[in-house]
Amino acid sequence: MRNLLLTLIQIYILVLIARAVISWFPARPGSGLDHAARALDRVTEPVLAPVRRLLPPMRIGGMGIDLSFIVVLLFLELVLTPIVVRLA
Repeated sequence: MRNLLLTLIQIYILVLIARAVISWFPARPGSGLDHAARALDRVTEPVLAPVRRLLPPMRIGGMGIDLSFIVVLLFLELVLTPIVVRLA
C-alpha cells in the first residue's frame, strides 16, 4: 500500500510539472497541446484552486506569480511523502 501511495504522489508531481511546462507555450485551440493542457488542468485544478484562494498570485510589476504550484509541490515532497514513507 505504501509503495502505491508513493507512486501516486510521484505521478501527481510529474503531472504538476508537466502542467507548468505546458503553460509556458501558447497552444492553438484544438491542437494536441491544447488538449493536453486542458487534461492536465482538469487533474490539477481541484488541488491548486483551494490553495490559490488562500494564497492569491503575487503581483510583481505587471505580472502575477501563482504560488499555489510551489506550495502544493512542497507539501507533496516535504510533508506527504515523509508521512507515507513512515507508514507500516
